[in-house]
Parts: sequence; C-alpha cells; structure tokens
Amino acid sequence: MFPILGPSLILSIILCVHVVRTNQPMYWLWVILVIPWLGAIIYLIAVVLPGLTGGSTARRVTRAARDTLDPNREYRAAKTAFDDIATVHNQMRLAKAAADLGRYEEAEGFYRQAAQGVHADDPTLLLGRATALIELGRAAEALPLIESLGPDTAEGRAPAVALARGRIFEALGRVEEADAAYQAAAGRLPGLEGLGRYAAFLARQGRADEAREAVADMDRRIAKTNPRFRAEARAWRDLAARALAGG
Repeated sequence: MFPILGPSLILSIILCVHVVRTNQPMYWLWVILVIPWLGAIIYLIAVVLPGLTGGSTARRVTRAARDTLDPNREYRAAKTAFDDIATVHNQMRLAKAAADLGRYEEAEGFYRQAAQGVHADDPTLLLGRATALIELGRAAEALPLIESLGPDTAEGRAPAVALARGRIFEALGRVEEADAAYQAAAGRLPGLEGLGRYAAFLARQGRADEAREAVADMDRRIAKTNPRFRAEARAWRDLAARALAGG
C-alpha cells in the first residue's frame, strides 16, 4: 500500500513541480521544502499569484521577493548579458548592479571602461563612476568628472549631479559649496535622498536645529507617501536621524 501523504507534503510536491515546469530559479525548491507551509505561502504569493493576475502590484511583489531571496540575481543576469554581448549598455547595467550590491570598486572599473571613445562624455557613465568614487572615499578623483557635467553653479545641474557635487565638496572640506549643492539637490531631487543627505550634512556641521527641522519635514512627507515607497523614504530619514544622534 502507498503511504498516505499529508496536505503539506502534497502541496509541496505540486509547487515543486510548478517550479520545474515553469523554469523558476531552483532556490524556490529549497524555500518550499525546507520551510513547509510558510515557504509554500511565499511561493504562492510571489510567483503563482502574479502569474494568475498579471497586475503591476503582483509583479512588484515578485521582484521584491526575488531580490530578498536572491540579491545577486540582477548582477548575474547583467554579467551574463555583458559576457554574451559586450555593449556599453550591458556594461552600464553591470556597473549599476555591482554598485547596488555595494561592490563599488568593481562598479567604478566597469563605468571607467565603458566611458571610452564616443561614450567618453556620457553623463550617465560619468555620474555613475563619480558616485562609485565617492563611496570609495576618492572624492578628489570624482570632482573632475562631476565638473564636466554642467555649468559652474549647482543650480544649473541635474539634481543627482548636484547631490554628488555636495557630497564631494563635503568630503573635501569645502563646506559652503557643499551646502549650496546639497540645497539644490534637496529641493529638486525626487524622493527623500536629497533631503536626507542634506539633513545629515547639517547635523555633521553642528546645525542640529536645522537638521531636526528637516527630519520633521521628512516625517510629514513619509506619512503622505505611497506605502510601497515608504521603506526607501524611511531609509533616508533614518540616515539623517543617525547623523543627528552622532552615529
């Protein structure tokens, strides 16, 4: 006689078959089998449900689940694409994926290699490389790249460029110029990164009252933010709060 299978095992078998037949990443087998019921629920919400509904919300859930369970997924995909076809676009994608993982040395190299020939003045490549250099503590090397991207005043630059300029000037001890650049970014950059970094700068300069006012402003904005964007918004708010606390 065949043994009687419990509901959990039956569901796990069905979902494992679904993983294989739909060519899902094999880590889902581990999730389903190692954490019964919970793993099945995660898989149903992240993979099966989006496939049935096809909605944008479901697709976001899928991407979030995959990024959490396999944060290197985009990096591997970008590397495969670049290894197959070594275009500037694919190298730029690989550089961004490396930067998103905190692999700034690698990202800087990819951006530098891509910014050659007709692409030597590409603003996205120059800004990407400059940002990687900032994260590596090499602000002096990043400054000429940022200076090549626009007029001499921070107000004439794209907000992301102004933010990078502010970070560079702060690292170089050029406080007044950093203040102006941070202000330009905080007022125009979408999301709360610009305001969060400016508030942190104010805290580091001993301007605690202004920093607290900026954090309070962020709290008000977060309360009105779409729920799916709140986690990122809170991360920038917390960056400023840590600077206020001396962290």
